[in-house]
Amino acid sequence: MAARGSGEAVVVSGGAGELVLMWAGFPLLGAGLGAALTAASGWVAGLPWFPFQGWFALLDRWPEERSYPVGAGLAALAGLVLAFMGTRERLTVTVGRTSVRLHRDGHGRDVARAAVTGVFLDGRALVLLDAAGGELARERSDLGPAGLRAAFTGQGWPWVEQDPYGSAYRRWVEGLPGLPAGADALLRARQRAVDAGRGGEAAELRGELARLGVVVRDEGKRQYWRLVAGPPDRDGVRR
Repeated sequence: MAARGSGEAVVVSGGAGELVLMWAGFPLLGAGLGAALTAASGWVAGLPWFPFQGWFALLDRWPEERSYPVGAGLAALAGLVLAFMGTRERLTVTVGRTSVRLHRDGHGRDVARAAVTGVFLDGRALVLLDAAGGELARERSDLGPAGLRAAFTGQGWPWVEQDPYGSAYRRWVEGLPGLPAGADALLRARQRAVDAGRGGEAAELRGELARLGVVVRDEGKRQYWRLVAGPPDRDGVRR
């Protein structure tokens, strides 16, 4: 992880080393794994539980001068695909005195310092809270806690070591009372998205729940929820 100044702001990112690791390390690792699997292709093709058995049987029939370049090359290509996906998912956090910019996959959003009453890490997620306890942002990343803490505290932001509302969460069970109208249906739909690994849909439904004044936290595939001071009105203000 790298933290550097940008004028008065501090930028926290994975740094150039992370990019080198992904774009050089992943393809090399893939090529090595592909060569090893090619060498064992005859044995692998005989394992009934192993996927792509037909492919390994084909590699086993080919001469070595053909099978090794193909097997290693395809695995290296898979490593490049992983590097591309990892690069897109990298989060860059630019912390200034009056705002923070959260940038990922070519898109960025700014959160004003005046709206934030708490900043903390919930596992691997960076969370920014408003005065009512709602989440202004929740962004997952591999950025180190020390660098993020130093960046925010150095710029005068209210960093806290743990979620101040941690004890308010309740595990979601379908039909449980206490939720605003419509929230149970959204949580039910979100549970299906979480179970199926549809992260984009789960994030979208998190936003819909936030509009009802419900904050959601995941622990594995289990959802936990709490209420904020009140749902926002038409002007986006909670009463």
